[in-house]
Amino acid sequence: MNLRFLPLTLALTAAFAGTAQAQSLLSLFETARSYDATYKSAQSQYTANLAKAEQGRALLMPSIGLSANINKTDVESIASSQTFSAQSKSATLSASQPLYRPANFATYQQSQRQLELASVQLKAAEQDLMVRLSQAYFDVLVSRESLDFVKAQKVAVGEQLAAAKRNFEVGTSTITDTREAQARFDLVVAQEIAADNDLRIKRLALNQLVGLNNIEPKSLATTAKLSAPDLQSLDQWVQQSATSNPSIIQSRVALDIAKLETSKAEAGHKPTLDLVAGYTPTRYSNNGRGIGTQVDSNTNSVTLSFNMPLFAGFATQNRIKETVALEHKARSDLDAAERSVAQATRTAFFGLQSGIGQVNALQAAEASSQSALDANKLGYQVGVRINIDVLNSQSQLFQTKRDLAKARYDVLLGQLRLRQATGTLTEADLSAINALLNP
Repeated sequence: MNLRFLPLTLALTAAFAGTAQAQSLLSLFETARSYDATYKSAQSQYTANLAKAEQGRALLMPSIGLSANINKTDVESIASSQTFSAQSKSATLSASQPLYRPANFATYQQSQRQLELASVQLKAAEQDLMVRLSQAYFDVLVSRESLDFVKAQKVAVGEQLAAAKRNFEVGTSTITDTREAQARFDLVVAQEIAADNDLRIKRLALNQLVGLNNIEPKSLATTAKLSAPDLQSLDQWVQQSATSNPSIIQSRVALDIAKLETSKAEAGHKPTLDLVAGYTPTRYSNNGRGIGTQVDSNTNSVTLSFNMPLFAGFATQNRIKETVALEHKARSDLDAAERSVAQATRTAFFGLQSGIGQVNALQAAEASSQSALDANKLGYQVGVRINIDVLNSQSQLFQTKRDLAKARYDVLLGQLRLRQATGTLTEADLSAINALLNP
């Protein structure tokens, strides 16, 4: 390889290596689903509940068992000084089918409701992962753009410092302008160090969430249009959350499970009825006085087994009292969940409305701040403004730019949080936001 082209080759390699890690929000979500420990835990819990549901079904199905016995007896007669031996061999094939067992049926119903609960928990975990990933993704973007703005401000303040020094040297300004510009420059350098450290931390958080390194998120396109829901639809959002929010659904399922637990406790007073069938082949053999005999027999049986509990030391009555109290607790938990979700939905809705308003206001403020900076620069050149006026205008403009960038990402996150509060957040919502990012 020609050594003259080595620096260019290394530069191009570094450039492509940096851009190779740039990933969209949607692609990182697919990666996070196979890496995030919290979501994988919910998946394992769902798999475990699938098996547990089948265990509940087994209580309604027949059970079959096989047993075998060998018995040998030696008898010694004192009077005749003779020994007799007898041996029996038997095997039993038995089957039992529950016909009426209220507790078993209630347990089966509970297992089905727990399976539904696991499904809702898995859905909630997926929605939580979407929001957590988006938060980490946007945090990196906000920190990165804040660092870019600080660097741009540093350049602008540096230019103003150089101008103040030149003017002082030619006698057109005082040392105060130079010192003010130097102080502002030193402050921006400190802000740059803090912004760079914040970006490193935010990158580490995103890398840890998805299990990748050197991720470069795609920023929001400047032409992206942000929208907010219609204010008149607030009640519709709240109604939607009452039927679809995972927390409310989980509380309702928990109440159903508590009611079934009461049914199980009440079954302690009820009879049970089972159908039992058995087949037992037996072989008897004995040996005494030199004579051996052998007898084979086969026994078939079909039995209806009925059991009626009469008294259990008041255990059943107290168990019923316990489950009824837990049922009341589950109902109160459902009420609390409904109120909490309704409040969270309203908070998310108004937060999104406020975010849209802030974006519009900050866009206007950005334009005004730019006009104010241009006017102060012109006034400084003609001598009607001092250096500190220009520095303050620059600081105000870049602060407005940082606030605007953060407000735009907050709106996107607010859209996801509103969907999450109503329980309607899906991958399609993440894809819609992903479409607003720069290609």
